[in-house]
Amino acid sequence: MSTILNGIAASNGIAIAKAYRLVEPDLSFNQSSVSDPAEEVNRFQTALQAAKTDLETIKEKAYKDLGADKAAIFEAHLLVLSDPELIQPIEEKIKTDSVNAEHALKETGDMFIAMFESMDNDYMKERAADIRDVTKRILAHLLQVQLANPSLIAEEVIIIAEDLTPSDTAQLNREFVKGFTTDIGGRTSHSAIMARSMEIPAVVGAKEVTQQIENGDMVIVDGLKGQVHINPTEELLAEYREISAQYEEQKAEWAKLVNEKTVTADGYHVELAANIGTPKDLKGVINNGGEGIGLYRTEFLYMGRDQLPTEDEQFESYKAVLEGMDGKPVVVRTLDIGGDKELPYLDLPKEMNPFLGFRAIRLCLEDRDIFQTQLRALLRASVYGNLKIMFPMIATLDEFREAKAALESAKQSLIDEGVSVSENIEVGIMVEIPSTAILADQFAKEVDFFSIGTNDLIQYTMAADRMNERVSYLYQPYNPSILRLIKMVIDAAHKEGKWAGMCGEMAGDEVAIPILLGLGLDEFSMSATSILKARSQLKRLSKAEMENLAEEALNLRTYGEVIQAVKKVSK
Repeated sequence: MSTILNGIAASNGIAIAKAYRLVEPDLSFNQSSVSDPAEEVNRFQTALQAAKTDLETIKEKAYKDLGADKAAIFEAHLLVLSDPELIQPIEEKIKTDSVNAEHALKETGDMFIAMFESMDNDYMKERAADIRDVTKRILAHLLQVQLANPSLIAEEVIIIAEDLTPSDTAQLNREFVKGFTTDIGGRTSHSAIMARSMEIPAVVGAKEVTQQIENGDMVIVDGLKGQVHINPTEELLAEYREISAQYEEQKAEWAKLVNEKTVTADGYHVELAANIGTPKDLKGVINNGGEGIGLYRTEFLYMGRDQLPTEDEQFESYKAVLEGMDGKPVVVRTLDIGGDKELPYLDLPKEMNPFLGFRAIRLCLEDRDIFQTQLRALLRASVYGNLKIMFPMIATLDEFREAKAALESAKQSLIDEGVSVSENIEVGIMVEIPSTAILADQFAKEVDFFSIGTNDLIQYTMAADRMNERVSYLYQPYNPSILRLIKMVIDAAHKEGKWAGMCGEMAGDEVAIPILLGLGLDEFSMSATSILKARSQLKRLSKAEMENLAEEALNLRTYGEVIQAVKKVSK
């Protein structure tokens, strides 16, 4: 019998495939005595060999798909599995104490992990993570439980997970992963944003998918309505195949606009740009007619690895994007780590409220080595295209001035070394903190541009965590208070002859677009897959009429009233 779960439509489209559970399995066990320690050692050796076979396969696939640096992680894991310093104590414990292999593995592994984690040497601390990973893999084989590994997926599937980290999502193989659904999350969670950039349908916040869906179940992910169908009937499958075909036809109509400029019905031009996470996203930007990159999230260069990217690695990534955009503007956001984006190898302290804590520009201004490495890489790449640099999470003018001074210092160091640097780099900030929006008239005198990051601006203004489903009703992009802050930023920019863009998810929202046009937003940056739909919408709108709508919306009292006002002009 078919089951329906309702969630949040996070990425448009229909996906139909078998389920692949990306869920941490139950690895619990009880300590027990064994009557034949030699046989138990053999059982351990069998699990050890199986773990090695797994890692050889993963290493080869990582080398082919992700490059030598990612493959090196698994090479290190294989070395740990061959280290007698780890393996012999486990076997000795089984023989001496006559205990089951699971217990001997856990006791010995935990001892080494604690020892390495207590060391001051960063390299040795990283070995603790290696031991944790490999002992978990051996334990899974001892318990005959399968560890999920998306890199080994070789058939069309729909990922089922409690949540997906940004690095999980970035490593999904688009060829086989047709969609995903999660228990938690919202439209602005990073997994949802990545799904849109990968152009795969997604439903998040469906609450019970990991409880209700087993490996191999047939699943429909309806990213248009926000529904997940488990083991649908043949009739429902046929109906959804038809819906999917109709959606593809609609996309084909939008695709006719790929080479057109974004011009309103009364001849007003705005720029439609794309948000990206890696150079691999460029293809989607070009295929969807992006007029620039409005947000390059550089933190994905730092994720899914066990050490910081080098200056040369970063330079190559930035250069690839700048060259790929062929002179079109590319706005690169400097490292924005913190909140829900962690780097295990930085070993940052746990915080009570990480979204309001030590993150983004705050981290970069304290750890100057990390910041200088990135700034030098960006400046070296600047001669290969139209680079604009943007600092995130700026709360005060002093922070902006300090960040800009760091940029100037990096520039001077390169010039002193004889390295060419572009002289035409615009430097701006993300406006995502209410204090910055309120003081936009002063910031506008010193920055070259604003890009409004509505994902955070909304949660900070409404004091509502955007990852928390219980307060999701307060995540209100069209609340008049948010619209007034946006107007302050746009007006302040224009008064100083500067431009204002938006790189939050609101920029691609069909309800928000008419209001933002009326408020005078210059650049709308969104997931690449939203560009053609937005262009089609903007071609039908008159800027003059939307100015009247925006004026009305600013003076309404509630979120619901604004939605009704937009619906009236959209009929």
